[in-house]
Amino acid sequence: MARPPILNPQAVPYSSVDQHLPAVAAAQMTPAALRERFANPPSWLPELAGDGGLLPGRAPAHAAVLLPLVAYADGLRLLLTRRTEHLRDHAGQISLPGGRVEPQDASLEATALREAEEEIGLPSTFVEVLGRLPIYTTVTAYQVTPVVALVQPGFELKLHEGEVAEAFEVPLQFLMTPAHHRHHVFEFAGDRRQFLSMPWRNTAVSPDSPEYFIWGATAAMLRNFYRFLSA
Repeated sequence: MARPPILNPQAVPYSSVDQHLPAVAAAQMTPAALRERFANPPSWLPELAGDGGLLPGRAPAHAAVLLPLVAYADGLRLLLTRRTEHLRDHAGQISLPGGRVEPQDASLEATALREAEEEIGLPSTFVEVLGRLPIYTTVTAYQVTPVVALVQPGFELKLHEGEVAEAFEVPLQFLMTPAHHRHHVFEFAGDRRQFLSMPWRNTAVSPDSPEYFIWGATAAMLRNFYRFLSA
């Protein structure tokens, strides 16, 4: 059965926070440690396979997103985007750069790299692909493969104004700390959906900095990344 979209996720109260789960150790989030983890992956299963249900009239489509980890001297930071408000799907949401697989793409990695360059101007020459995470199926019928990569600093972004309103970075340590993972339950017309959020505010700049509400598919794929690193 088709499920109603969640139009205002910030208004849905959270029911619990995962303070009982350990954070990923800093030593496991260095470039060398990540290369080793993907070269010799542990036995593990993703926690979240998809949103559940599909919006009506959507044919399944393959897509890939880049999970770009910028390797600064003081730690890795995830590069994320805020989508423009007029898009048909996921307007205004926090997303990983990526999109639909096109016929000319030689691989899912090629899709993720092409989309990142088209959306935010990230040159592939700065990117070192590490590997893939399992497919995540969105409520809009996209079968999304996250491609994890290290990014060397020094790049200059050029945002696609029609798709991306903003690009920003979040410390990976924050995202890999489950005490920042909130569980929400959305109920509407007898339907019940659950989703995760990881709200982040750059308090290092200002205590009044705007909050970035990371939720839905992006938060779910990051939760799966947490499970991969902590397995």
